[in-house]
Amino acid sequence: MSECIFCKIVRREIPADIVYEDEISLAFRDINPQAPTHILVIPKEHIPSLVDADPVKHEALLGHLLLVARRVADLEGITDSGFRIVINNGKDAGQAVDHLHVHVLGGREMGWPPG
Repeated sequence: MSECIFCKIVRREIPADIVYEDEISLAFRDINPQAPTHILVIPKEHIPSLVDADPVKHEALLGHLLLVARRVADLEGITDSGFRIVINNGKDAGQAVDHLHVHVLGGREMGWPPG
C-alpha cells in the first residue's frame, strides 16, 4: 500500500476538502491554490505520473479523469467562463506529488504561455 499523501487522502487518513468522488477517482481542493478555483482530480489507484500509466490498462482511466475534471468545473460554476486543465509530469514540470493528478484551474483569466 502506497504511503504517498494522495493515497492517504483516498484512505481518509488525511483530511481534504473533497468536492467529488466516484469508484475510480477523487477530486479535492488544492491546499495551495494558484487560482480562485484549484481542484485536483486523482485516480484512487496509485500511478506515480502520466508516463507511468499503462497505455492499455489505463486508457479508460485517463479519459475518466478528464471527464471528472469537466464535471468538477460544472460543479464549481466555471464552465462558461473557462478553465484550464494541467497535468505536470516530472520534477522539471512542477510535479510535487508522485501520484498522477489533474489540476482544474479557473475563476480568473489565465495567461499564455503558461510556463
